[in-house]
Amino acid sequence: MIGIFDSGVGGLSVLREIRAQMPAARLMYVGDTAHVPYGPRPMPQICEFSEGVTRFLLGQGARVIVIACHTASAAALKYLRARFPDVPFVGMEPAVKPAAEITQSKVIGVLATQVTFQGELFASVVTRFADTQNVRVLTQVCAGLVQQIEAGELDTPKTEVMLRGWVEPILAQGADALVLGCTHYPFIAPLLQKICDSQTPQRPVRIINPAPAVARQVARVAAGLADGADTPAQGRTHYYASGDIDDFRRALRRLLGINRRANAVRWRDGRIVDSDSR
Repeated sequence: MIGIFDSGVGGLSVLREIRAQMPAARLMYVGDTAHVPYGPRPMPQICEFSEGVTRFLLGQGARVIVIACHTASAAALKYLRARFPDVPFVGMEPAVKPAAEITQSKVIGVLATQVTFQGELFASVVTRFADTQNVRVLTQVCAGLVQQIEAGELDTPKTEVMLRGWVEPILAQGADALVLGCTHYPFIAPLLQKICDSQTPQRPVRIINPAPAVARQVARVAAGLADGADTPAQGRTHYYASGDIDDFRRALRRLLGINRRANAVRWRDGRIVDSDSR
């Protein structure tokens, strides 16, 4: 079984790609919606939450853990690998490499959270893939965007105003590729593309979503694990949320178009435990 977690519903964009790549896999998703968003939180706290979710997923039988959250990957991936040396982890890496490979203007933009930009991982990918090709990287913290997406405001005037305020200055500096550095952001990609098309009609702007590449890596990692015990439940996905379960179920309908049972969990003494199911 593959365990997937995020601070909220953003990781569903990664789950969607994993399911497309691995239709027969057993998946388990945890949205730590009691603590969403992770972005403004201190890194030690994000490590604490990530460890608690990981222990829960392992306790449910997960054999691969996908950190479907750029913020948690930046803050906690190295920490989790040290804490659980025998567990394969797949994290989110800002997709600077593909953006640097396709840019014609040698200017790319990255939209993410402050913690993502502060992590060693982001600095590493910029050094390896942008600096070596003389690509200029413009970074933009999108404060409040995760909350907009969690609330289902994917194409509202307020969300558009927020996006324009962040993106138009980047486009004005010549960027022709925008990296989605948060797993929530693919859900507003259509609105983002509309803004780019209106601002730079003569210069196509590519929006880079790393989720498909992450799903391919998950498939490679999982391929080496015999999982015969999962055969009766192949293709099933189990959903858990630590916050309001009704809000989470509405998000499943809104973002994935599915009406599925979701399980409520809660935090107790630094651990996730089962709560009521619906």
